[in-house]
Amino acid sequence: MSASASAVVVSFNSAGYLPDCLRSLRSEGVADVVVVDNASADGSVEAVRRADPEARIVETGANLGFGSAANRGVATTISAYVLILNPDTVVEPGTVKALSEALDRDAGLGVVGPRMENPDGTLYPSVRRFPDLTVAAGHAFLGLVWPANPYTRRYRMLDADPDRPAADIDWVSGACFLVRRAAFDVVGGFDEAYFMYVEDVDLCWRMALAGWRVGYEPGGRVVHALGGSSRMVPYRMIAEHHRSLLRFVSKSTAGARRGMLPVVAAGLAVRTLAAWAHHALGGTGTPAHR
Repeated sequence: MSASASAVVVSFNSAGYLPDCLRSLRSEGVADVVVVDNASADGSVEAVRRADPEARIVETGANLGFGSAANRGVATTISAYVLILNPDTVVEPGTVKALSEALDRDAGLGVVGPRMENPDGTLYPSVRRFPDLTVAAGHAFLGLVWPANPYTRRYRMLDADPDRPAADIDWVSGACFLVRRAAFDVVGGFDEAYFMYVEDVDLCWRMALAGWRVGYEPGGRVVHALGGSSRMVPYRMIAEHHRSLLRFVSKSTAGARRGMLPVVAAGLAVRTLAAWAHHALGGTGTPAHR
């Protein structure tokens, strides 16, 4: 790795996940590890101190959400590259090197994401498109009952080759990505108005507006347990996901299409109720985002 990399892990009640995450980072040779704790009540800070006494801990004193906490962690680093990740991830051998080399090779890349897998080894679709309103509506309403519908397949890029690197995609999951610090600073980091979900989409969108590109490097591999903290408060997280979606649509929609925003807001309200009902009936209503 020609450029040094720090790691910032955002934690909220993640004591059960943190030891494995931290061990995986140290096994990758990451010397500067920062854990930002959002006022966990499950002993997460103590778990970090036991598992990795050298890790730096930033205690926020309140649950600030993902983006706000990540910004505070990144602000304490001085490395050229920063790996931002969830505590319910395990970084597989060679991942930090592969991602760093992708940024080394291409000075126009602002952020690069790894191949992401579920604990059972199946692929998690962590590389996605910015959906237009038609694709977004189709994915939102059909995705709950027909996961393989064409709108979801397009949005999640399910027909793309997951073994092929890419250097010009729309966005990658914030569950784990390596960001160029210079690009992160240019766009002002994460938009802290998002509490949870979609802040990664927003960050990649603003990077594109600033002239940076987003890449995917399958030579890096991360196993993600999905929703470690979200499972504790699923109904709130479903509501937060939809609130974040409305914020992003409001920010990214221009011109005459802004006239559709009231319709989008109403649709998201209906979709929130549908997702709550789906979850109550035993479905996976909690957003499978990060």
